[in-house]
Amino acid sequence: MSPEASRDAALEAARVLLVEQGPQAVTLKAVAGRIGRTHANLLHHFGSADGLQSALIQRMTALVVAPIRDAARRSRERKDPAELVDVVFDAFGANGAGALATWMILNGNQDALDPILTAVHDLVEELSREQRRDAPIKDETLQLVLAALGDALLGAPMARALGLPRDRARAIARTMLLRDRGVVEA
Repeated sequence: MSPEASRDAALEAARVLLVEQGPQAVTLKAVAGRIGRTHANLLHHFGSADGLQSALIQRMTALVVAPIRDAARRSRERKDPAELVDVVFDAFGANGAGALATWMILNGNQDALDPILTAVHDLVEELSREQRRDAPIKDETLQLVLAALGDALLGAPMARALGLPRDRARAIARTMLLRDRGVVEA
């Protein structure tokens, strides 16, 4: 396996571990075991566990930015942010970005979030330039990202405790975005 293929395999194994078992399962040893490599081999590629986290967030950022951009554009055309809400919630939930971001913050590796924060900033600036009306895109982004992150971390048990459907947070986020945009639901 080439060095690039080995690195890619390690990042995919780390992403799968993150989604399947949570951030605590993403160790250099566990990732190495998943791809049949040694701990030393991963140290060579990433330098440390922090390096693995940084590389993983860069990869995940690249995978989610384009779908979010596309969903944001379609939500404007359709006047309905439902798809955008789903894509953002899935990025933080099912795809593991929320768990990874939380893990990095709690481990004191907050600087590793810079790629995703920069990507979000750049995407908001790009969408702002394209927008034909004055809408609170920065406020919408903050509210949607925080709702998606909160849902990824605590949504299922909180909905269960309150006797609400699991997707209730998504519905609330969609309604808030519609209100922000001055769209009245039918």
